[in-house]
Amino acid sequence: MRRLEPADLVVTTLGLATDASPLALSTVTGDGVADYVPEGARVLCDVEVSVDRPLPRPLMFDKAGPRERIFFDPARTTAGIVTCGGLCPGINNVLRSIVLELHHKYGVPRVLGFRYGYSGLDPAHALPPTLLTAENVRHIHRMGGSLIGVSRGAPTVAAMVDELVRHDVQILFTIGGDGTQRGAHAIAIEIARRGLAIAVVGVPKTIDNDIPFVDKTFGYESAVEVARQAVDAAHTEALGALNGVGIVKLMGRDAGFIASAATLASREVNFCLIPEVRFELGGPRGLLAALERRLAVRQHALIVVAEGCAAALVDEHSARDASGNVRYGAAKLDLGPQLRDAIIDHFQRAGIAIVVKYIDPSYMIRGCPANAYDAIFCDGLARHAVHAGMAGKTDVLIGRAHDIFTLVPLPLVTGEHKRIDPDGATWLAVTEATGQPALHG
Repeated sequence: MRRLEPADLVVTTLGLATDASPLALSTVTGDGVADYVPEGARVLCDVEVSVDRPLPRPLMFDKAGPRERIFFDPARTTAGIVTCGGLCPGINNVLRSIVLELHHKYGVPRVLGFRYGYSGLDPAHALPPTLLTAENVRHIHRMGGSLIGVSRGAPTVAAMVDELVRHDVQILFTIGGDGTQRGAHAIAIEIARRGLAIAVVGVPKTIDNDIPFVDKTFGYESAVEVARQAVDAAHTEALGALNGVGIVKLMGRDAGFIASAATLASREVNFCLIPEVRFELGGPRGLLAALERRLAVRQHALIVVAEGCAAALVDEHSARDASGNVRYGAAKLDLGPQLRDAIIDHFQRAGIAIVVKYIDPSYMIRGCPANAYDAIFCDGLARHAVHAGMAGKTDVLIGRAHDIFTLVPLPLVTGEHKRIDPDGATWLAVTEATGQPALHG
């Protein structure tokens, strides 16, 4: 990640917050009533230091939370929500909590759900926004998917801002990953250029858990839970055959967090392949040779591979989705089947009989409801997003550092991805759990 300066962490505010918050919280610590968060509250970016190095000027995020003074008059506020990108466990939880916080706590009378992602902000779109009420979101947290739909890509930024103005929206909540938040930042820039008082607040949504400056994105824990079920099923299949090989392909476009976490949760994986760590198929120290040695001793093996390991196959002509992301599910770049076929071919040529079972649980994972931990986390993200929007914070994402919710300027999360450190504790834990060697010469 690039070197940050304190100025990079300054949060944009639409103007002076003069209205009293309707939340009736406290400014006195210890009185048994939850406190407002003062504007000067900060959260350190890093808590780990070395006694061998002088401590540099600490970098700090603004702490998220309810403010005593707010920018928008709730009775005159209309909020809008978009859910973009692919499906992810917990989207409906976030939707529901945003609506209920706005309705019950702030008294905002009108919340619009723009349908099918940013295309819902396209003036040429045939579908009008959905009016989201406490009644029609009552039970959606128990369902996977998104009540208002998702999509990738977006119309022009100017057209989207025109649509916000047409619907008299004062706060736009953007639920999505890096592509969504790039769009949100572009919208915020156009709003500022026009001198409009519209807040843009992002909620980090990506199964891959790869948004920087956010210690966890919603949907990730639910994804790991279902991924572990697929990994354990593949292990059962591998055990049931002589020289059985189970292969599970998991999501992870740029980072191997799901593959690594599912490996650590299962404790049955022998080889975990992630985009951050180099591996080779052939050669005396490559995966195929290591797999051959494993089968000779134990007669079964289990491999987990993240989709982004196919990055080495990408060229300028590779298929991309509407958000510009490489389509690793396209036939030429789908590493799971390619790995399966390479293993089968290698052992056929070696004259060794094997049984290979391949599992890709991607859409089962994306469509499942949030588990208990994600449900709690989604509610926290949603409520803090509402507090930020009502206080007039804009061009900002709700983050979390050291279990504290923070305000992260959107420009920080739109240019890079959080990734697993091959020299760090997570990858050390994976290699100790699997026993796998370095898979390259």
